[in-house]
Amino acid sequence: MVTIDRIDAAILDIPTIRGHVLAMATMRQQSFVLVHVRFSDGSTGLGEGASIGGLSYGNESPESILSAVRDFIAPCLNGLPADNVNGAILRMEKAVKGNFIARAAVEMALWDGLARRRGLPLADLFGGAVRTSMPVAWTLASGVSSTDIEEAKELIAAARHNIFKLKIGTRNVRDDIAHVTAIRQALGDGIGIRVDVNQAWSMHDARWGTAGLEELGAELVEQPLSASDTAGMAELTASSRIAIMADEALNGPVDAQALACRRAADVFAVKVAQSGGLKRAREVCAIADAAGIGTYAGTMLESGVGTAASLHLFATVDKLQWGSELFAPLLFADEILAEPIRYSDFAVHVPDGPGIGVELDPDKLAHYRRDSRKSSLHALTN
Repeated sequence: MVTIDRIDAAILDIPTIRGHVLAMATMRQQSFVLVHVRFSDGSTGLGEGASIGGLSYGNESPESILSAVRDFIAPCLNGLPADNVNGAILRMEKAVKGNFIARAAVEMALWDGLARRRGLPLADLFGGAVRTSMPVAWTLASGVSSTDIEEAKELIAAARHNIFKLKIGTRNVRDDIAHVTAIRQALGDGIGIRVDVNQAWSMHDARWGTAGLEELGAELVEQPLSASDTAGMAELTASSRIAIMADEALNGPVDAQALACRRAADVFAVKVAQSGGLKRAREVCAIADAAGIGTYAGTMLESGVGTAASLHLFATVDKLQWGSELFAPLLFADEILAEPIRYSDFAVHVPDGPGIGVELDPDKLAHYRRDSRKSSLHALTN
């Protein structure tokens, strides 16, 4: 019987190609935790946990993810049967409360290892892929209208993206609407425009904002209100013609069920890390489908490791009405994969090969590691 032999984790810090302006922070680098699981037969698995903006976004940071994996999750899983991923999930959920991203990172590595041992793509462990690629939105988040317009036009010309999500919420509502209007007019009606408010609006702001966005032809507003304001989200969903999407309010199947019962969203931004792992993210998609709520493959701005795993999972989802925003590897100034994920024809393509279908570049891994301990570096690169 193959068992879990060792779980290692390390933080990587990679600069972004430009400032990524959110309502709560401006990111100039992304820090994420790579997880490497070694099994008793010599096989391995890769996983990743990332948090957008660290503790300014949610209740997990790269440092807390690393600690949870290394000090709490690894000791409770070492020696367990490697192929029983469901058993490992239940063990983690019992031993470690919360820490959705940390648990997701380890679970991802377990699924990757299982798929690699069987010589299968990870998607096959979830019933098989129904698509090999999916539409991919790009986030415009420089905070400057002219800069965003120039960036978008270059990406359209390169046939890389024709759907754009604008980060707003740092200014007053009227200025935000003016910003979106300028971009909408510059790009034309054939381009998809969505916005992400990251919980920054009050209900009063949201009424004005959604009305203005409807008028200029935007498609969707992501998490306009606080994640805790389910009643407000339900009110906006019922009263707005523009689609309302839940993101920060959605942490796994329990939240999905509660939001679906209140009809507090038209769309779910399903994120593997925020859901607590691949299995729970798949359950969120099933709840959305049963409730008639649209699904959207979201990102925590993961590197190619987490992005590849997400692509395999969302390739198995029957309905992905709103496409994806699994663009994050393109936001970084450097690539840590030996072979990058392919973006072309306004889509992102699911990697081929066993497991999640990607391999790390060991030199890049060594360069961007925050922790220089040689023992951990040896574990992650050998």
